[in-house]
Amino acid sequence: MQLFLDTTDTAILKDLAATGLVDGVTTNPTLIAKSGRPMLEVIAEICSLVEGPVSAEVAAMDVAGMLAEGRKLAAVAHNVVVKAPLTREGLIATAEFAREGIQVNVTLCFTAAQALLAAKAGAAYISPFIGRLDDYGADGMGLISEIRAIYDNYDFDTEILAASIRNPAHVTAAALAGADCATIPPNVFQDLFKHPLTEKGLEQFMSDWAKTGQSIV
Repeated sequence: MQLFLDTTDTAILKDLAATGLVDGVTTNPTLIAKSGRPMLEVIAEICSLVEGPVSAEVAAMDVAGMLAEGRKLAAVAHNVVVKAPLTREGLIATAEFAREGIQVNVTLCFTAAQALLAAKAGAAYISPFIGRLDDYGADGMGLISEIRAIYDNYDFDTEILAASIRNPAHVTAAALAGADCATIPPNVFQDLFKHPLTEKGLEQFMSDWAKTGQSIV
């Protein structure tokens, strides 16, 4: 499963990209607003830091506006993926982008039927928001499994990008459910490395090694 970072903080992105484990980046209007910087500047810098897909979201709600904004975003760098909402207008724009060879990440998906429509429109990625579904008492991981089954039934190429990830358990569950990718906040990404038994075991190993008085180099 590919791991994307959900961030516009380029300092954090540089640090985590150095692990070699970051496959791409997703952004949204909220994250852009928090950055306090011009959107095109932020997207261009992120695209220079990672080779994988970088999702940049349109702000327009009408088809013509989405197409104009999406084309401008796609021109920023070769790895920009235009992010469009799962609305009637968003899917019309998605279909046109697909005809033009522009990849689209359709966002704010909450049902398998919506995901089916996105795939039919030619979306490169579908972003089901599992954490937000869980907040409302629904089964976010169940949605991932439903989308996986539908896409496999009809050989859709659209990749399932699990979004609204809240913790490492979400990452594991999304992988087990068949998600192709997961977009993860930096703090959750950092937590993937950690387990108290790993830390305890390493402490013991280092203590025992120090007692030998040896050096490997």
